[in-house]
Amino acid sequence: MAEKRSRYLQPFVCEDLDRKMVFIGGPRQVGKTTLAHLVGLNFDHPVYLNWDSRSHRRVILDEQWPPETDLLIFDELHKHARWKSHVKGVWDTRQRDERVIVTGSSRLDLFRRGGDSLLGRYHYYRLHPFSLRELCDVRTIPFSEERPELDFVDGEKESLEALFRFGGFPEPLLAASERVLRRWQKERFERVFREDIRETEMVRSLSQVELLGALLPGRVASPLSINSLCEDIEASPKTLKSWLELLVRNYFIFKVPPYHRRLERALKKEAKYYLWDWSEVEEEGARFENMIAAHLLKFCNFFSDTHGLDVELYYLRDQQKHEVDFLVMWEGEPWFLVECKLGKPGGFTHINYFADRLGIEQKYCVCLSDHDYQDKRSGVRVIPAGKFLMALM
Repeated sequence: MAEKRSRYLQPFVCEDLDRKMVFIGGPRQVGKTTLAHLVGLNFDHPVYLNWDSRSHRRVILDEQWPPETDLLIFDELHKHARWKSHVKGVWDTRQRDERVIVTGSSRLDLFRRGGDSLLGRYHYYRLHPFSLRELCDVRTIPFSEERPELDFVDGEKESLEALFRFGGFPEPLLAASERVLRRWQKERFERVFREDIRETEMVRSLSQVELLGALLPGRVASPLSINSLCEDIEASPKTLKSWLELLVRNYFIFKVPPYHRRLERALKKEAKYYLWDWSEVEEEGARFENMIAAHLLKFCNFFSDTHGLDVELYYLRDQQKHEVDFLVMWEGEPWFLVECKLGKPGGFTHINYFADRLGIEQKYCVCLSDHDYQDKRSGVRVIPAGKFLMALM
């Protein structure tokens, strides 16, 4: 698509460039390069260099960009075996007005977690797909050191329907075409597994990893059974867990762990996994939960990446099978609970079961339907997805 939409991270990236390098990670085709180019519009002499281009690669290695350059954008640089030391050298010997952006996916996030010679020289952002608030072009949430109040306003119904149907990635979402979506999904799957993973990871059985990726859309919205997947893929539990982490690193799936602190008999090991592209999930109830999970994760990552706050996403389940879809934590304290319902809401016993034990007052049942009321008996706010998601990021 030729259309370029401004993204929610732009002002934060621009501000940080005055002090440090900015690394932008996220799923393939989520718009990292577009974001970098949009930031470049604020500079007089930006230079874009992509490691996949042979001519660009030579310029990168020889460091032969024009002397008046005021912004360097390095794309796909993680494919260079010694990219970290190269970027460190560029930064430490830069001209006074030279800013640096590095975009990529798995390797940037991976090296961020380990021992890092670049520590203190950069800020890292995770760019997410479009959410309802961003698609409706609502400005960024005002920042406060205190927990923000969730401000519920009606979102555009057409935008919500488009997100649910086409996912949040720019190309299929803005095209709003089933034909574009099918071709895009096929091409993205092949690029993630046959280019990104093959080029940056040591994987012997790529066909089995592809099979795992093909099976996961049918397994979202429930704690993942490792033993069942082991039988389907014919791999050991240890190997399967390493492959799941590989898919997390490459932004194909994301993990929502169970919360167990302060709770007796809570599950501790069985995580839920969701797709970054929820449009691949065929069953509507699971796709709806996946879409809500992606919005909540974006909300949490936004506060973590832009303001350094500890905001995390969990789910709740215990051995008696009490379960709530999501728990959002703010600086180590339980903040609010979210249950997802595709149609008419039912009972809220499980929500109050955990709310009472964790001392949570904000309890939401988010519906794809138009139900909008406060349940008097339970205190649960039943709210349409179009209104709830507008309170997030």
